[in-house]
Amino acid sequence: MSSDKHQEQEEKTTQTTEQQRTPDTENIQPDDEITEKGEEIKDDLDRLLDEIDGILEEDSEEFVENYIQRGGE
Repeated sequence: MSSDKHQEQEEKTTQTTEQQRTPDTENIQPDDEITEKGEEIKDDLDRLLDEIDGILEEDSEEFVENYIQRGGE
């Protein structure tokens, strides 16, 4: 198969695949339970990051000293 015909065939295959997938993804509605769980996880992560920020603000020097790599360690 020549290079041009091969490329043309790949483009047709790609277009067909995209056309087949589009209707499926357009009709999907988010699951309320999953959305709610995602929000809970996001809120938990935000709280955890806030806690880490607070600790770093209070003890940043100690935090850095604990992570300084010493010779042989």
